[in-house]
Amino acid sequence: MTDLDPAQGPAQRLESLGLTLPAVAMPVAAYLPAVRTGNHIYTAGQLPSVDGKLLAVGKVGAEVSAAEAAALARTCALNALAAVVSLTGSLSVIKRIVKVTGYVASAPDFTSQAQVINGASELLLEVFGEAGRHARSAVGTAVLPLDSPVEVELIVEVHESAAG
Repeated sequence: MTDLDPAQGPAQRLESLGLTLPAVAMPVAAYLPAVRTGNHIYTAGQLPSVDGKLLAVGKVGAEVSAAEAAALARTCALNALAAVVSLTGSLSVIKRIVKVTGYVASAPDFTSQAQVINGASELLLEVFGEAGRHARSAVGTAVLPLDSPVEVELIVEVHESAAG
C-alpha cells in the first residue's frame, strides 16, 4: 500500500476512512492500557468495544462469522491506537507498527484466524501505509475475556523526539 497521499498524516487518513479514535478503554483488571519503554509502546489486548460495550460475543466460526470477526478486529486495532495516543497525544509520532498479535476465540473447526486478524492489519496499512506493515501472530484460542470473539494488541515504535 503505497498510494497514500503524503500530504496527509495518519489522523487525516483515519478521518478520510470515516473513523475517529475513541476514548481509551478503561482496564477491566489490574493492568494499564499501554506502556512505553524507550521508543516502543506496548498495548494491552484490546477488545472490540464501543462506549464500553462489546459489539459481539461468541466463537468465530459458530456465533460470529469470519467477516464479522474481521470487522471486530478492525475495531480492536482502533482501540489499540487510542491506547497508544493516550501516551503520545498524537498518531503522528508513530514511526511504525512493529507487531500485531491477534487472538481469535475459535469454534473447534475454525482455521481462518489469519483472515480475521487481517481486519486489524488492513486498517493499520490504510492509516500508516508502509509504516503500518508489521510482523504478526494470529492465534486461535478457546475463549477470550468477556466472551469476546477477538482481541488485538500492538507494539508500536515512536519517533525519538516524541514526548513521553
